[in-house]
Amino acid sequence: MVSERTLPEFNTASVKITKDEGLMLYEDMVLGRSFEDKCAEMYYRGRMFGFVHLYNGQEAISTGIIKALRPGEDYVSSTYRDHVHALSCGVPAREVMAELFGKETGCSKGRGGSMHMFSAQHKLLGGYAFVAEGIPVAMGAAFQAKYRRDAMGDASADQVAVCFFGDGASNNGQFFECLNMSALWKLPILYVVENNKWAIGMAHDRATSQPEIYKKASVFDMVGVEVDGMDVLAVRNVAQEAIARARAGEGPTLIEALTYRFRGHSLADPDELRSQDEKQYWGARDPISKFAAYLLEHNLAEGEELKEIDRRIQATIEDAVKFAEESPEPNSSELYRYIFAEDK
Repeated sequence: MVSERTLPEFNTASVKITKDEGLMLYEDMVLGRSFEDKCAEMYYRGRMFGFVHLYNGQEAISTGIIKALRPGEDYVSSTYRDHVHALSCGVPAREVMAELFGKETGCSKGRGGSMHMFSAQHKLLGGYAFVAEGIPVAMGAAFQAKYRRDAMGDASADQVAVCFFGDGASNNGQFFECLNMSALWKLPILYVVENNKWAIGMAHDRATSQPEIYKKASVFDMVGVEVDGMDVLAVRNVAQEAIARARAGEGPTLIEALTYRFRGHSLADPDELRSQDEKQYWGARDPISKFAAYLLEHNLAEGEELKEIDRRIQATIEDAVKFAEESPEPNSSELYRYIFAEDK
């Protein structure tokens, strides 16, 4: 069964991006896709362990949202599908890959693994294995920015928080409680639902009484937006508008990005529940191929420029694997380190 829900149309002619912006967006999406493909290779070769959930197909959302933020200033909360969010935040591919290999040089010192990426430097608040677990964390980040600005008079505290989660999380209690508080206090936060239609093995339409998640925002008098999550320009446009509202003190936005994961729920998932027709329907809307065609059609890139980006990214990924393999394991004598905050 192919999706019954029509993807919202977006007029790309209304968007003006420079060549540099276009190439930056393309490169970030290619980095995410290539990184995940390498993770699958490493996992199936027995060089990466644990649960690994890949992001293939959803790159336009990570790139479109995170690249509209202020790097190193605004906050991002992720899910267990967090590798690409980390990369878009600026966490080096070396550190992300090393974390997946459980090495001391990883962004979480090898303690987090695939589902628990964290980087204080890049304002990545973490990946969360429990569904909807990151929603209150992101709301807390938005609250502290609002409090510092309004209650403490810190004019520089205009940071925005972005909270990513899947369609399954929109049925959890944290979702409703946090949206209510965020709207009540006009917190500077974007709630981004990456609706890939499948919460592990349950089709989204079978799990909720209101499949159109963005409409739930109306209950809280909050702006709710539906966007084609396979179109990086559409996502970026929605993100820029929501970020501007948040910084202006106009409160939160609920963004539902309609997308599709090209692989199973995790690399241990045989992916037998989804129909071939559905996979082909969404596969034909690959966000990277779609954006590459846009860049070429609008004379924002030459074919060789895109190929050069592809080659450069591949070299970056190979370097990340080499770095991860050669990095040291965490020292067993430090088993209990990083559990509590340390004095600087």
